[in-house]
Amino acid sequence: MVDDPLWAPWRLAYIVGDKQQPLPDGVELELLDGADSGCFLCQAAVVEDMPAHYVVDRGEHTVTLLNLYPYNNGHLLVAPRRHVARLDQLAPAAEIELTRTITRMAGAIEQVLRPQGFNIGLNLGVAAGAGLPAHLHWHIVPRWHADTNFMPVLGRTNVIPQSLEAFWGLLTEQLKRQS
Repeated sequence: MVDDPLWAPWRLAYIVGDKQQPLPDGVELELLDGADSGCFLCQAAVVEDMPAHYVVDRGEHTVTLLNLYPYNNGHLLVAPRRHVARLDQLAPAAEIELTRTITRMAGAIEQVLRPQGFNIGLNLGVAAGAGLPAHLHWHIVPRWHADTNFMPVLGRTNVIPQSLEAFWGLLTEQLKRQS
């Protein structure tokens, strides 16, 4: 086994617990009713043109953004724009838009990355693994047969072959073509 380190500096903020998304100096957000000002999903629900959030789509009831700490290349988060922690707090229109958005995003990822499968799911509550239990969000994780290689098995390390910036650019272009 080789002891060469893999450089992944973007993971440090997650590891040490700093999951806040800093706002640029002088930027104040007008958040939605009931929003949590420290919640990065609430910020992404209203912020315009702020690359640090990597928003790829915003609907009437949903927001979709890149996961800053991805399990795999192309890992997206789809969330209601409203800050809700429970499924029974979703309005019917938001439920429908969430389902349609997840379907549309999986299709766009298929066009851009050509994955062989997906893990799509919601971690509901801390006991289920929710890292942000106060704001519902679904994960869309593209998968390939080869992505379970020796790195996660031997080194407990995932290798992400593409930068967030590069994938964000490809996916937003694909979504524009689909509109």
